[in-house]
Amino acid sequence: MKSVAEQMELIRRGVEQIVPEAELVRKLERSVATGKPLRIKYGIDPTGIDVHLGHTVPLRKLRLFQELGHQAVLILGNYTALVGDPSGRDQTRARLTQEQVEANAIDYLKQISKVIDVEKTEVVRNGDWFSCMSFLDVMRLTAQITVQRMLERDDFTKRIQSGTPISLHECLYPLMQGQDSVEICADVELGGTEQLFNLMVGRRLQEAAGQEPQVCVTSPILCGLDGVRRMGKSLNNYVGVGEPASEQFGKTMSIPDLLLCQWFTLLSDRAPEEVEVLTDLQRTPPMEAKKRLGSDIVACYHGAEAAVKARADWEKQFSRGEAPTDVEEVEVLASSLNGGQLPTFKLLVALKLAPSGNEARRLVQGGGVTIGEEQAKVSDPNQAIAVVTGLLVRAGRKWRKVRLA
Repeated sequence: MKSVAEQMELIRRGVEQIVPEAELVRKLERSVATGKPLRIKYGIDPTGIDVHLGHTVPLRKLRLFQELGHQAVLILGNYTALVGDPSGRDQTRARLTQEQVEANAIDYLKQISKVIDVEKTEVVRNGDWFSCMSFLDVMRLTAQITVQRMLERDDFTKRIQSGTPISLHECLYPLMQGQDSVEICADVELGGTEQLFNLMVGRRLQEAAGQEPQVCVTSPILCGLDGVRRMGKSLNNYVGVGEPASEQFGKTMSIPDLLLCQWFTLLSDRAPEEVEVLTDLQRTPPMEAKKRLGSDIVACYHGAEAAVKARADWEKQFSRGEAPTDVEEVEVLASSLNGGQLPTFKLLVALKLAPSGNEARRLVQGGGVTIGEEQAKVSDPNQAIAVVTGLLVRAGRKWRKVRLA
């Protein structure tokens, strides 16, 4: 096991706050002296099916603690997901069914395994204890915090000021997250900066239960592809952990230069000295820095060989204007053609380059659609295209090849 000083240096990287830091040092000192690992908690609510790079920031920190010899405890919030975390939200989250949550949880775990060693992780569902609680148990839990304290939350304050409703069940969320810490005897809890209130409630509940309170370690919120808003699927500015290597690389190449430092720090294993060189415009051109960042991200989720190929394909396509080596073939029914042709917008939908006709029209009007080996640009969404097997079609960063059936 590394020394306390060495562990703290690694833990501090990319961290916003350690509350209180002195307690973490004492816990690590005791761990080193006794050989007993700390219990590191991270909870995630399976409210959707896509794990994106924003989720991986605390997950990567959890993996670091694993590598330092500590015990990772992953809580799948199958009951907290039914409530919905109000942190950082300006409205009540849509309610999910237990069946939806469980289906999401299975898929989440599969994606999370790309970041942490699930085999060496304690994985628990908080429904294991919340489903057994009586109404009296819930009353005892709610007695642990005042309404005044709950309304100190920044997101609740904003909603009150704007006249946006706050459902009473949302006030249970911090208590439920805090009770999770009591149930698994957490030494450290990881979360985003917007989670600090909830993490501190965990400290309070642990003290009330006679436990040593956890240390709260918060990470910055990862900016999405637009460089302004937090990464999220609803904003369509995310990179998914389960996306193909070409998509991960291509999306990374599209980020603003100003994100390079944050993304390298939070999403790669490069040393701070390397990050400094790669984000210094005088020493590394931004284009090259993004290529290395994209390669780092792809290597993490698809392997080193896939990273090399993703970079080569991107350079072939965008630096030299050539099509990638392996273009996905998509079947198009000959019976759907009119005189062997299809309007461009319908062809894009048929090739799964656009989810709808409106989105296909937007792509064409934005100048991102080309047809054939010569990559002739299409400007009219209604332009009729002769559809034959082998026809090459590009929309933005995506390529498809027609296979008539």
